[in-house]
Amino acid sequence: MNYLFTSESVSEGHPDKVADQISDAILDEFLRQDPESHVACETFCTAGLVVVGGEVTSDKAYVDIQGTVRGLISRIGYTKAEYGFDAASCGIISTLHEQSADIRRGVSREDPAEQGAGDQGMMFGYACNDTEEYMPLALSLSHKLLQTLAAIRHNEPELMPYLRPDAKSQFTIEFTGRRTPVRVHTIVLSTQHDEFDTDERMHARIERDVREIVLPRLIASLPERTARLFDGNAILHVNPTGKFVIGGPAGDTGLTGRKIIVDTYGGRGAHGGGAFSGKDPSKVDRSAAYATRYIAKNLVAAGVADEVLVQVAYAIGVAEPVSLFVDTYGTRHCCASDAEIAEKVRGLFDLRPAAIIRKFGLKNPIYEPTAAYGHMGREPFVRDGIQFFGWELLDGVDRIKQAFSL
Repeated sequence: MNYLFTSESVSEGHPDKVADQISDAILDEFLRQDPESHVACETFCTAGLVVVGGEVTSDKAYVDIQGTVRGLISRIGYTKAEYGFDAASCGIISTLHEQSADIRRGVSREDPAEQGAGDQGMMFGYACNDTEEYMPLALSLSHKLLQTLAAIRHNEPELMPYLRPDAKSQFTIEFTGRRTPVRVHTIVLSTQHDEFDTDERMHARIERDVREIVLPRLIASLPERTARLFDGNAILHVNPTGKFVIGGPAGDTGLTGRKIIVDTYGGRGAHGGGAFSGKDPSKVDRSAAYATRYIAKNLVAAGVADEVLVQVAYAIGVAEPVSLFVDTYGTRHCCASDAEIAEKVRGLFDLRPAAIIRKFGLKNPIYEPTAAYGHMGREPFVRDGIQFFGWELLDGVDRIKQAFSL
């Protein structure tokens, strides 16, 4: 029997994502000046105000919080006072203070390779073969729809000149009982806009533009196997309330770490509960979530299984994980059990925090781009000699195939 599954995404102008991006922009500035910085930066933003708080330890870095925050807000597109929140005039309060010595003693070690985990907890990585990037289809489409909308707003504003930065998307996909996608069932897109006509005419114009401009561009960008899931019969809801002028931090308070499901797998797989943004890589909430995504993606790409969930858990101050778990949901193509796969994974991948940091270059200033449109499933790239989204590389496939005799 077929079933429906839904995931959502939010744009870079959504208030929670504004907060995430501010936290990661500040983290990047600390790491740019001092790669040994320890940062836990939280952001609160509301109408006309940003509050930055948290803990920082750095012997070298001095970050211009005001300039960093205003620059980030401007890049997103909050540049007009009429938005109720803009880069030039919003108030900015910083209450950053030094990191607790009790936490720091758990991370620092005489042998850097034995660096302890920055906290206890469990982290998950997930991958499936729904898409070329091994991500769940509903979430992947939700991200890509908003990226298409943002590209129009930033690069071709004449096409939809009324667009403002805040937006949300949602895709419902129909699957067979064997988890094979059949078609796009429902699309929801809410986009903030200028007030440019009567409510009815504004709504009609925006819906028409989404149907005639945004969706065709999205579909044209997709691989054929995904594009054909748009069969012309999908239900489309555009700005279902009829109007979305007041948005961003002026319409809803934003907080760092409140969109962790958007950041990861859209409700597929699992999530350990820890947010990513604003945290340096000594916090395994972030670094180990990237490592487990890397493992899961490479396992699926190597053909070990069609769907993989990897869980790792740590004790604060201890380098070696306390547990490693693998679930292939009955889709494995090798080994007698998932426990055997987990045992092989333990031998293939070093999951000590220092090893993860070294593998993916996590002391580099690479985090601001992760803070909108998902941390997982992104295209890895190199800029100025620095690897971004290194956990999305498939450089472990050959090693896995050899270990599993595939």
